[in-house]
Amino acid sequence: MSGFYFGIGRKCLNPEIPITLAGYFSVRMWEKVLDDIEVRALALKSEGKFAFIIQFDLITVSTELYEATIKAFANAGINEVTSSNLIMTATHSHTAPEVRNPKTGSNPNYVNFAAAKAADALRDALSDMQSGGSLEYGITAEHRFMFNRRYWMKSGQVVTNPGKMNPDILTSEGDIDPEIPIIAIRQNGKIKVLLANIVNHTDTIGGNDVSGDWAGFTIRTMQKELGAGSMVLPLIGCAGNINHFDVKSNCDQTCYAEAERIGVGYAAAISKALNALKPMSSNTFKTVHQTLNIAPRVLEASEIAEAQAVIEQYPDVVIDGVSGADLTSEDLAKRTPFALKFFAAKLLKMKDEKEIRNFLLTGIKFGDDAVIASLPCEPFVEIGMTIRKAIFGDYLTMVVSHSNGTGSLKFGGGYIPNAWNYGRGGYETTPRSSFTDKKTSEMLINKWREIADEF
Repeated sequence: MSGFYFGIGRKCLNPEIPITLAGYFSVRMWEKVLDDIEVRALALKSEGKFAFIIQFDLITVSTELYEATIKAFANAGINEVTSSNLIMTATHSHTAPEVRNPKTGSNPNYVNFAAAKAADALRDALSDMQSGGSLEYGITAEHRFMFNRRYWMKSGQVVTNPGKMNPDILTSEGDIDPEIPIIAIRQNGKIKVLLANIVNHTDTIGGNDVSGDWAGFTIRTMQKELGAGSMVLPLIGCAGNINHFDVKSNCDQTCYAEAERIGVGYAAAISKALNALKPMSSNTFKTVHQTLNIAPRVLEASEIAEAQAVIEQYPDVVIDGVSGADLTSEDLAKRTPFALKFFAAKLLKMKDEKEIRNFLLTGIKFGDDAVIASLPCEPFVEIGMTIRKAIFGDYLTMVVSHSNGTGSLKFGGGYIPNAWNYGRGGYETTPRSSFTDKKTSEMLINKWREIADEF
């Protein structure tokens, strides 16, 4: 086969066994399915070379899910996939099964189930490779649904999710990134594959029911517009400090209707841009891959002493065996005794951690026009903007988070703040939520500068 080929496949990931939903501090065993969740597979081939994007409607691609999926590919006889040509990512839905096995309420059988479904989807994609397609690209923007969720307060500290209409809020701490880069494959005049890079948290519903959240609404809305046989992948950008809550409004933004409003809204913004897409100069692509080794976070003596003091301050607050408690980031913002002790205990468990995290970074460059760059875990928005604007400013660039594992089987990911975010407040920068060296953001950016030279 010569020329450009593409194939798509998808499989349902709805759970069939008892398992908690992911994304909160508490156990939430699933009860019913609001809308189907999927794994989607995109296979690309040009000049005899392959590139693959696998996307799960799950909280992240944990290292156990990544490794199980690679094994499932091998067991299925899919030999075209290597770490060098694969971006395996997730939509970060907070109403999907937990795939980080250290978490209470998780079930390793579901990880194997999801991995097997991914292999089935990719087998379908490879067996249905089609010619006659051409690559297009463009960009749109939608700012209405995203807010930097870390706020400077009158106290001089930063608080995450300080609550709606809070009179002590001064201003948000950082930026948002409303731009939505788009890459499409058009065949016989119709768009068959659509990638859209959206920077927002996929966490609008809550509760115990399975859903793909707003990303699912974006997929279904766009696929209905594009027609049968199309596939839409809303690739989630660097949204570690971004969510949909408008603190200046007291309306309910934790409900299924909110997921629909946001998902349909993103679809409308993308739809308006489709007629302005431009053909890429070439249907060829190149893949690159490097591993970045990151040391665990070094805890300061003052942090350890403070955590020990909190444990001693609340001897009657029970945290062991109550992982199902209704703990939220708002509880930490309010500094409730349970939240303080919960985070203090997590910190003390980490103080002797020595394991190196191995982050797998993969990039796909399309001709001289576009780049897709992967990042692990939950990077802050400024990291993605630096990669997009400062490193790959001459290209339309997608930076895709929650990709290629979380660096270790022992850890399920965590936030990657900017170096300047530490010491200001907010739960993302606590040792419980940010596991790696405080300079991880800088090391990731510098590594992508190196990778850019390979393109």
